[in-house]
Formats: sequence, C-alpha cells, structure tokens
Amino acid sequence: MPRIVEPAGLPQTRPPSWKWIIAGLLLLATTINYLDRQTLSTLSKRIIADFQLDKEQYGDLEMAFGLAFAAGSLVFGLLADAISVRWLYPAVLLAWSLVGMLTGFTQLFDELLFCRSALGFFEAGHWPCAVLTMQRLLVEKDRTLGNSVLQSGAAIGAIFTPLAVNFLVGDSTEPGVWRSPFIIVGLVGTLWIIAWFCLIRSRDLATIPPDAVAVESFRDAVLSRRFFTLLIVVVALNTTWQLLRAWMLLFLVEGRHYSETDARYFNSAFFVAADIGCLLAGASVGWLTRRGWVGHRARVLVFGCCAIMTTLTTAAAFLPKGPALLGVLLIVAAGSLGMFPCYYSFTQDLGRQHVGKISGLLASLGWLISAPTHKWFGREIDATHSYDLGIAWLGWMPLIGFLTLLILWRSGSRKQPLA
Repeated sequence: MPRIVEPAGLPQTRPPSWKWIIAGLLLLATTINYLDRQTLSTLSKRIIADFQLDKEQYGDLEMAFGLAFAAGSLVFGLLADAISVRWLYPAVLLAWSLVGMLTGFTQLFDELLFCRSALGFFEAGHWPCAVLTMQRLLVEKDRTLGNSVLQSGAAIGAIFTPLAVNFLVGDSTEPGVWRSPFIIVGLVGTLWIIAWFCLIRSRDLATIPPDAVAVESFRDAVLSRRFFTLLIVVVALNTTWQLLRAWMLLFLVEGRHYSETDARYFNSAFFVAADIGCLLAGASVGWLTRRGWVGHRARVLVFGCCAIMTTLTTAAAFLPKGPALLGVLLIVAAGSLGMFPCYYSFTQDLGRQHVGKISGLLASLGWLISAPTHKWFGREIDATHSYDLGIAWLGWMPLIGFLTLLILWRSGSRKQPLA
C-alpha cells in the first residue's frame, strides 16, 4: 500500500509548475478519449451506407459501447487502486488507441461491433486513472481547478473531431474514405504515452493524501436514499447527453437535410455551446453562493434551469431547417452539459470520503441502464422514418432527474437506508 504522508501533493524535487503541466497532459488524454469516441458518430452516415446498416444496428453499436463502458468503469476502478497508475494509465490509452485504429480496418458488422465494444471498455479506464492521478498530485484546494481542466478535454475532443474529419474526408464519395480518420486518431495516442513516461515517475504517484483516507461507511452511502436519487439523476443525464452526442449528425443530415460537411461544422459549434454551458453553470453556482445561497440550493437551482433548457428538444422536433432550429439546439447543448458539474458536486455531498467509489459505481450503473436507449432510438427511426419523436422526448429526461432531487434528496439523512 502507498504510505500516507503530510503534507500531501507535489514531490519536493518537482518545480511548482510541473503539476499543471501534468494537468494539461490529462486534458490531452481526455481530448484523445473523445476524439476516438466521436469519430464513429461523426462518420455515421458513411459507415451506415458502407455496412448497409439500419438505424437499429447503428444503435447497437452505441449500445455496445455503453455497456462495455459500464463494465470497464468497474474493472479499471478496482485496478487503479491495485496497480501502479504510471503503468496502468498508458496501457489503457494504448489499448483504446489500437482498437480505434483497428476500427479503420473492419470489413464486417460483427468486427465493427467488437471494436466499438472494446473501445468502450478500455476508454472507461481513463477516468479512474485520471482522477486518481489528480488526487495524488494536487492538494485539496487545487483539485477542483485540476478536475475542471481534466473535464474540459471532453468538449475539446468533441469540437475538433468534426473539423479533423472534414479535413481528412471532406465531401469525398470514395468508398472506404471514412477509414483513415480512425487510423490517424488512433496514432495520436501513442505520442501521449511517450510524454507520460517522460514526465511521470513511479514515486510521483506513491502517496495518498490524508484527506482521501476513508473514515465513513461506503455501505451506508450506497444504501442511502440519496444514492438512489443520484442514480436516477445520472441515468437521466447520461441518456440525454449520450443520445445527443451519437445521433445529432444523423438528425441534421437525414432529418433536416443538411449536408454532411455543414452538419459536422455544426457539431463542433454544438460542443462549443456545451462547454460554455458547463463553465457558466459552475460560475453561476459560485456567484449564488457568494451572495449567501446555501451551496446545495444553488446547485439545485442551476441544475433545474439547465434541465428546463434541455426540454427545448421538443421545439427542435417541430422546427424546420434554419437558424431557429440551430439556435435551439445550441441552447439544448449548453443545458445538457451544464448539469454535470452540479451532479459531480451532489456525489461529493453524498460521501466525501468515498467520492471515487461512489462516482465510479454511479457511472457504471448509469451507462448500464442508459445504453440500451440507443437501440430503442434507432428502432423508432426505422419504424417511423423520422427522428422527431425521439428528439421531442429526449430533452425531458433531465427534468425527471431534477424533480427527483427536489422530492427525495432532502427527505432523510445521508445515512438513511432505503428500507
């Protein structure tokens, strides 16, 4: 077991700026994670045509990713505590990079399904490794900023994927042209691994900060009413965000007749809006608390406002191609990602000494329950030849999570069991 030292954080031999260089390296890892994840949805139109898939089969690809991600969250959450992260982290990143590259060589649907499943499994390992690295390197007062830097890589990756695909593929109609982005994006991960080993030594991650030592019962936290509340919340958030992430381009191209190139550019704008919403949500909570609001009340208010914003998917379902549609979707993007900083704070309120275990378990259950909605979403499109019904109800899921927070969170103490 790593020994506990006081004070925790940066090793004596490192300059103060080094920890933020590592934070930037973790941001790049998150960016690579989302580049590999979003390449499929960005090229979905080409892949569906090349493999002659229906929408339910495309939904199967995204469902397989989600189910594998759920399994990986549990497996790598345990391994991160048992194996040196200096070796586990690059191994996981290398594995998902190789799987991403292999996707570009698939010829059969079953091969593509296997690659998508393996990608989800190994990509899940990024989060426990990254969070543990932040915990070991940063003292408590710096971790929130460090985690914000880490999380911002998700939006950056999603923003740059359509731009990279447009550069590499453009409007080419050549068969198989979609394969090269998978291979090139996969190669980027190998460069990150070299930087990791150059910057991280084993002793850099060898100490556990005293504030992370568990003193409360993990069992009590998991059996509490608030854990059940957050499970409903994370399923609602994950369902809305992941369906938007995976199906937005197809909705624009097939549902509203935008060109693939224009839809990819809008996808970048969509994730820019999502990132802005995420940052504004955090800033709004801070503004409210500085003016005397209780922290939890401030987060619930901001969460509720963001949930209301996502219900505008119903308006999007009735709007034709044009600026109004795109404007509404940008508002939906800001709201859908703006709820996540609030959700992470709720998990910290649930059990401060078990944040890693609780957040990992909630993430796994959230993916496990929400992943099948991709298959149902695709089946509905195949049956109706329309995206409108699915888009219309999609944005109401977070409001269910918000109402659950209002009803259940304050009804009982932290350690009150469900029974």
